[in-house]
Amino acid sequence: MKKPELFFSFLLVPLDYALLVLAAVSAYHLRFSSISTGIRPVIFNLPFDRYFELALLIAAAWVILFALAGMYSIRQPANVARELARVILTCSTGLALIAIYIFFQRELFDSRFIVIAAWLLSIIYISFGRLFIRYLRRRLYRFGIGAKNIVLVGNSKTTEKLLSEFAVNPYLGYKVVKRLRDFSLESAQELLEIMKRVSVDDIMQSDPNLTKAESLRLYDFAAEHHLTYKYVADLLEVKVLRTEVTSLLGIPIVEVKKTTLDGWGRIIKRLLDIVGSGLLIIIFSPVLLIVAIIIKLDSRGPVFFSNRDDGSVVTRVGEGGKPFRYFKFRSMIVNSDSMRYRELADNNLRTDGPLVKIKDDPRVTHVGQVIRRWSIDELPELFLVFIGKMSLVGPRPHLPEEVAKYEHHHRKTLTVKPGITGLAQVSGRSDLLFEEEVKLDVYYLENWSLFLDISILLKTPLAVLKHRQAE
Repeated sequence: MKKPELFFSFLLVPLDYALLVLAAVSAYHLRFSSISTGIRPVIFNLPFDRYFELALLIAAAWVILFALAGMYSIRQPANVARELARVILTCSTGLALIAIYIFFQRELFDSRFIVIAAWLLSIIYISFGRLFIRYLRRRLYRFGIGAKNIVLVGNSKTTEKLLSEFAVNPYLGYKVVKRLRDFSLESAQELLEIMKRVSVDDIMQSDPNLTKAESLRLYDFAAEHHLTYKYVADLLEVKVLRTEVTSLLGIPIVEVKKTTLDGWGRIIKRLLDIVGSGLLIIIFSPVLLIVAIIIKLDSRGPVFFSNRDDGSVVTRVGEGGKPFRYFKFRSMIVNSDSMRYRELADNNLRTDGPLVKIKDDPRVTHVGQVIRRWSIDELPELFLVFIGKMSLVGPRPHLPEEVAKYEHHHRKTLTVKPGITGLAQVSGRSDLLFEEEVKLDVYYLENWSLFLDISILLKTPLAVLKHRQAE
């Protein structure tokens, strides 16, 4: 383990503690400021000395909570969105514990404002602290400080890509000191000579097609010389990334898990969908009403797109490949849905897969262009989330005729409920190739976590605001 990694992980502990105390002090002074007292006079007695002592104790408890949540793990830092989502969730857990304590000890705080303000400021201060440490760490990596010296072993396109990425992006924290095309006995001896002159931290097998003898030799070499061994998984290992080992009659049985979204994870995600969609429906209810009125005034036809040209109901394919009734705000002229497969078939931009996207779609109304540009046409999907047909986060809901053209590996995306937003949507929206979209959706369902859902939800507004051509 590199000393800078240990240093930065250790530095986060006193930094978080100091920022939590600062948030508590800021909340106290904010409540007693002339602005706050002018709006609502202070009618309670809370001496600063007593409050400060409590703040020190509560901040220490929160740091312990952060540690239990894995926020001081000594490893490569997570992506920004996931780390900030972890900060929000952990601070909110701390707030919940304080609320429970206040419920039983009513004399502790008489000001709900201070508690809420301290919680919000904690999230803001801790987030900026984490971003600063991340920035500092990357700046040091650019000067080679703290970067890991790594040896790549392989003769594949993946090896070439890693070499290029590590060279162009030093902030990743890796410096390639040697590239070996194989790991024969001669290559092992060559690496030993190199290690006498240069310190090596990691050795990575970047070619999954090395012979079994070479792979075992490389693994033993790393163990013997106390190097961290990493390898690029082959296709089979990627497909069975999530496994669970059990014992049956004394025989080890390996079960390949379709998704981590199982058991309590499914329950938690459903609760998040109910609470989140319910709140969003309330928040956006004025927008829903205004858009419905504007659509009705703009063009002839219903407010919602819920029926096909032949009068049959619109459906999308949901979890397990089961269709469900679907609706959203109408953005096109009536009786024009089937034109995508006939008159406008030559204008399809999505020739890479089963999806259809029409260039300069003449069917879209004036209002439809606006609500598509800002994804407002999809807001009614919140009701589908609330009743359990969709989720806030998941793969796109596709048409039955599109799913009928899926190849075998595409159908894995039907393991979970489709979502209003998803990893593919925040990674490029409609600009992604279909195969890229599938890979992101499969990664999501194989690596689901509550933190991943929250990070995707936080990224969604930014993805919508980016300038993209309306779908």
